[in-house]
Amino acid sequence: MLIKKNISLKHLNTFGMDVKAKEFVSVESELDLAKVLAINSSNLLVLGGGSNMLLTEDPDALVLHINIKGIEVVSIFKNNIRVKVAAGENWHDFVSWSLKKNYGGIENLSLIPGNVGTAPIQNIGAYGVELKDVFISCEAMDIKTQEQRTFVKDDCNFGYRNSIFKEELKDKYIITSVIFELSTLHHKLKKNYGTIENELKNVRINNPTIQDISKAVISIRNSKLPNPKIIGNSGSFFKNPIISIERFKVLTNKFPKIPHYKFTESSVKVPAGWLIEVAGFKGKRIGNYGVHDKQALVLVNYGNASGKDILELSKKIQEAILIIFDIVLESEVNIL
Repeated sequence: MLIKKNISLKHLNTFGMDVKAKEFVSVESELDLAKVLAINSSNLLVLGGGSNMLLTEDPDALVLHINIKGIEVVSIFKNNIRVKVAAGENWHDFVSWSLKKNYGGIENLSLIPGNVGTAPIQNIGAYGVELKDVFISCEAMDIKTQEQRTFVKDDCNFGYRNSIFKEELKDKYIITSVIFELSTLHHKLKKNYGTIENELKNVRINNPTIQDISKAVISIRNSKLPNPKIIGNSGSFFKNPIISIERFKVLTNKFPKIPHYKFTESSVKVPAGWLIEVAGFKGKRIGNYGVHDKQALVLVNYGNASGKDILELSKKIQEAILIIFDIVLESEVNIL
């Protein structure tokens, strides 16, 4: 465990922002994490996979990289299995691991960037599945006291792209591992969300497996989303707004083709990408940054853009959506 000085974070954030950490340390065990926190617990930037953040300046803090690894089976039942996964494991690598074992439940979450430890914070989700659907518990370390605490699902207050770790307990705990429950038999497939069914039909698969669902999701994501290793991005930059049915009915008078998905009995979810496209931002490029030409929900760094450039663009989009649709568009990424 070595604290390094003046380390570039360009390859540790998916936007590829070339900012420097004055101090940087990577921890590979809970013991090392506790040692670091015992020395410095008040001025930290915790970094996982770097996939859900926009760095706008050099961090004036100790950058703490969570690089704890490990996957282990902790319980086996008749039709299910529980797996404990360390926070530093790459999320998609874990999905691939589960598919090789024929464990189901997270195939719809294929190719989501980031690490396992940050997945509960965001309650990651895609194509009709959310992390909370397979979440059993997580272990997290109190930053101030270094004590470990177990959080079960009810403790986490999971919501749409939200959890207690983004609200009341923000910057108070660091997740070190997560336990998931996956199916081993009689997998419950979710193939009716988005274009999964069409993708399966295109390859003439009528009775898909969890592996087929994953391949379909990967194909869809690759067709719409840029690879952050080639074009810097953080996936979906904005949340899909949730509005009341009354508000939605008013909008349909002016925008009869506005797409939507039922969220609750009294609210609907509207695709932010559609709003941004209608507002004229899809494919818009300003020098080395802009809005992706295939998915308007994704802001991109074509090379050497600054975090402040991306932030300014996001604000212009939010202002336009508010003026045109009277909808507040919220950022999904953390802006630092």
